[in-house]
Parts: sequence; structure tokens; C-alpha cells
Amino acid sequence: MNESEIVLSRLDADGKGAGSKIGPARKQGAGGTGGPRRWRGWIVVILVAAAAFWGWRHFHQPAEGPATGQSSTTGSAKGSRGDIGGKPPVGVATVATRDIGVNLAALGTVTPLATVTVVSQISGYLQDVAFKEGQHVKKGDFLAQIDPRPYEALKAQYEGQIVHDQGLLNQAKADDERYLTLLKQNSIAAQTAQNQKFVVQQYEGSVRSDQAQIDAQTLNLTYAHIVSPVDGRIGLRLVDPGNYVQAGASTGIAVIAQMQPMSVIFTVPEDVLDKILPRIRAGAKLAAVAFDRGNVKKLATGTVDALDSQIDTTTGMVKLRAIFDNADEALFPNQFVNIVLEASTIHDAVAAPIAGVQHGAPGDYAYVIKDGKASVRVVKLGQADGDYVQILSGLAPGDVVVVDGADRLREGAEVRIVADGAKNGKAENGKAKAGKDGDVAHE
Repeated sequence: MNESEIVLSRLDADGKGAGSKIGPARKQGAGGTGGPRRWRGWIVVILVAAAAFWGWRHFHQPAEGPATGQSSTTGSAKGSRGDIGGKPPVGVATVATRDIGVNLAALGTVTPLATVTVVSQISGYLQDVAFKEGQHVKKGDFLAQIDPRPYEALKAQYEGQIVHDQGLLNQAKADDERYLTLLKQNSIAAQTAQNQKFVVQQYEGSVRSDQAQIDAQTLNLTYAHIVSPVDGRIGLRLVDPGNYVQAGASTGIAVIAQMQPMSVIFTVPEDVLDKILPRIRAGAKLAAVAFDRGNVKKLATGTVDALDSQIDTTTGMVKLRAIFDNADEALFPNQFVNIVLEASTIHDAVAAPIAGVQHGAPGDYAYVIKDGKASVRVVKLGQADGDYVQILSGLAPGDVVVVDGADRLREGAEVRIVADGAKNGKAENGKAKAGKDGDVAHE
């Protein structure tokens, strides 16, 4: 107990001396330590309460509407969160009619129209390789040289043999003429003249055989000079110069693949034949688009060229071949690709962006904006084509559907229409207008 409390207790006990002792006691109390501590505690409590009240007002009190002309901190904070006046912002698009392609997805393999393994047609030492690995070659370009000397020697031998046999043939023909003259004079037997004719025929056969041998060696000399049989890209060298190559060896010297045009062989289920066969029989060229392995990058666009003659009974699939110009050589032999086959087209179909279709307990549905309010429409979907889907029922051309912000909506909720940030790059207030492709532009 401090001095001030002792004085006050004494005053209470005596009931007098208030004028002379109370004053000094208060002076001593003001100069002590207990009074200021109590005041500082109360000041801290008041400041904490004021801060708590300000925080509650800042984060929980509703913003004042634009009619009051006031701009509060709360309104600014909520406006930054995109919920001005309690109306959630949404991106919208307009339902319109458009052509919807009936597309079939398939897996395919890039297959050159011609793949040639360059194989030597004669045996001999590989003297020279004239191509560079990976280069483009034209039909008739020189590729490799086999040692031609053994075949040149054989050709010279057969050329000498034909000269010998030709001389014998000429002699036999001359004898045949003399025998005919003697036969007319009855100077020789008829049998002798007849036998001479057979000798002439034998030598004629020998000459023809010699000429065939010469032609064969001439052909071998042609084979010794190996040229490209097709246009295309030549692969890596399989045999080095100096090696002895055998005629018809399976490994070959190199492989040439035709690059332009390029084909892709892909398969479709037999169940979809009824969608493509009528158009193929009618002579229509079905468009085929090739995408990369990840089904992201478009590689080439071509047309279906051929349909296989039978269905694979083990898989229930049928093969088709599509032809692509492949001017940029985006398609590479044996590359795996994804094919989108445009089987047919649904003209003037009611279509909406796929982003505007939601899935939940009612099934497939969409939020339709009318008079600034959102309402739920259950829809029936048809064929999808890219970013759009056919609407069989539930929506009509001109309906404005929500494509962004549907997770914040409920039946009858008032909304604030903004531009679709994913397409326009910014959000703006304004009046929605139907665009050419069903998107909504904003002023």
C-alpha cells in the first residue's frame, strides 16, 4: 500500500482533515507510479478497439452504391476483386448458326509412296560413293561405282568369241552356196548339201549366243555405275568404299525415301464407314489434317486418296491412305501423327462455344443472360467441332451464354458483362454485340 492509500484510509477513519490532507495526498499520487500506468493501459485498450472497428468497417461493411455519390475504401477494395455492387463479372458469347464439321480422329503413320533400298545388282568392290548422307537426290543421279574391270574383260572376251564364230558362220554360208551349185549339177549327194545347211544354223546360233554375252556384260557395266531410281532423301551410308558387295545383298548401300508427295496410312473403326463411304463413292475428296504426336501442332493438310479393300478382322479397323504435298517436309517417314478426317459437314447448325456449356446435376446446361440476369438452360449437345458444339435443343440463335465466370452464378443472379479476357486481352464494361462467328464484342 502506497502513501496515498494510507492517507485516504486515515481520512476515512477520522472523517476530518479533508481540506488539509487530501490535497497533499493527491499531489503525491500524481507524482507516483500507479496512476500513469493505469492511464496508459486504458489508452492501449482504446486504440486496439478503434483499430478493430476500423478493420471491420473496411472489410465487412457493404460498399455504397453509385447513387449516393460516395466512394468508400470498401467499394474500392471490392471493385478490385471484380464484384462491384455485388454483381459478378462474366464473359459472354452469342449463339449463332454455323457449319459444323463431322470429324473423325485417327492414329496414323507417315509412309512414303516410294522407299527404295539401293542394292548392287552385280558383285564387286565398291570403288566410290558419290552421295552425301541425308541429301536430296533426283532420279538418275550418280550414287556409287562398282569396279567395272572384270566385266570389261568379259565383254572383250565375248567380243573376240563372236568374231571367231562369225567367221565360221561366213565360211559355212559360202560352203552352202557351193553345195547348192554342185547339187544342181548332180556333182554331190543331196545329203551333203542338206547337212551344210544345218552347219550354217549352228554357227548362227553361236554368233547369237556371243552377242547375248556381250549384251550381258554391257548391262553389268551399266549396273556398275549405280544411280538413284527415284527422287527423295537418301539416308545414311550402309557400306563403305573398299568393301566387296554381293549382288542382291539385303543390307544394300543406302535407303532412299520419297518425300514429296507424302502419304499417311491411318485406321478408322468399321462403324464409321457409313459416314465416309457414300462421299468416297460420289468422288468427293475427304480432307485430312495431320497433327503432331501431342496433337497440338498442325503439320499438313491433304486429302484421302485410297481406302483399303478389307477390314482387319482382328481389330475391326479399316485402313485409309491420305496424300499430302509436304512442301515443307513437315511429315517425316515413319513418324507417328494424329489425323483429323473431315467426314461430312452439318450446314447451318445452331452452335455455341464449348466454354459456355456446363456439366452438373441437371446434365449439360448453360447460363443464359437476359435483362442482366442469369438463368439456367438445360441443353442437348450434338457434334463438336473445334471450339464450338452443335446445340440440338435448349438454345436458339441470338441467346447470350456465359463463357467465363459461370462458377460464381446461380439462377436469377444479376451479372455484369465484361469482355472475355482470354480473347480480347482486357476487361471492359459495355453493351454486347453479336459477332460474325458467335463471339460477343463489347463497346
